[in-house]
Amino acid sequence: MKKISTLLLASIITLTACKQEKKQETETPAPELTILEKIAYAHGFEAWENVNEIQFTFNVERDTSHFERKWTWNTETNQVSGMSLGENTTYNRKNIDSTNTKINAAFINDKFWLLAPYQLVWDAHNFTHEHTPASVGPISKKPMQKITIVYGSEGGATPGDAYDFYFEDDFILKEWIFRKGNQTEPSMITTWEDYAGIEGLKIAKAHKKEGENFNLYFTGIEVK
Repeated sequence: MKKISTLLLASIITLTACKQEKKQETETPAPELTILEKIAYAHGFEAWENVNEIQFTFNVERDTSHFERKWTWNTETNQVSGMSLGENTTYNRKNIDSTNTKINAAFINDKFWLLAPYQLVWDAHNFTHEHTPASVGPISKKPMQKITIVYGSEGGATPGDAYDFYFEDDFILKEWIFRKGNQTEPSMITTWEDYAGIEGLKIAKAHKKEGENFNLYFTGIEVK
């Protein structure tokens, strides 16, 4: 009887060990995030899957002038409602034609400013990118990392345009350079600042130029 118990215990131990080995063999470690994904997730990208609708007002102030566009984007249906210069429009981004091409381009521009960290994931198939671990912020002159993305020369809303994103070890964007047509000289350089946490999203609400009375900022941000 004692021999049977010993054999049974040995069998159980062997079976348990085999199961553990098999589990270890079948478990696949989660893939490491790419540098683009690290930036997106640092800005709350994981919360985007819960977003059904986002509203925001895109504002630009230069000296004494002020311009704004208001948007409501249903992320499930892709319907966009916008208001600019007193005119209202509603269209669906799945059905773009000559009547809404211009307004959709304005929406793409404003959405890019608001959600650029997420565009690094959404648009990854449309651009090439290069990571420079040791660089310098163009405004602050602080040591930073840099990601340069260059969109393809054909198709899309900004064919051939390039962007240099500057960030520190926390992967939060601090400054960026826009270079139209991938030209060497910057077309625009601004900060990324006034961050706010909104339903899990981390959004920079203000972008300013050095030495200029310029402020591009967002108000009325609502996430559902």
